[in-house]
Amino acid sequence: QVQLAESGGGLVQAGGSLRLSCVASGGTFSRLSMAWFRQAPGKGRDFVAADSWSGSDTYYADSVKGRFTISRDNAKNTVFLQMNSLEPEDTAVYFCAAGPMVRYVDYEYDYWGQGTQVTISS
Repeated sequence: QVQLAESGGGLVQAGGSLRLSCVASGGTFSRLSMAWFRQAPGKGRDFVAADSWSGSDTYYADSVKGRFTISRDNAKNTVFLQMNSLEPEDTAVYFCAAGPMVRYVDYEYDYWGQGTQVTISS
């Protein structure tokens, strides 16, 4: 059973940056594809970014391309989401997810963190 724990959320002004972290435990992290999703108030959970288990491929939603970067440190069982040029539309709860393959829909992932709130003020 894999457990995920996110951190790094907070309140920042538009144009600012945040780095989210997600630490995994209880599984073989290097064999997991990792992803970030987000859920704004009243909306569904949307794909943000993903990193294949090999670390050789990354995937991004169009809305965050060029602003967000996903990366991983297998030695620390941690995946990161560096978020730059943040916009009020990025306000959401951000979730870390893990599974055997990169997928763009939430129900394809087996494990989830509890989420971390990101709020961007205009």
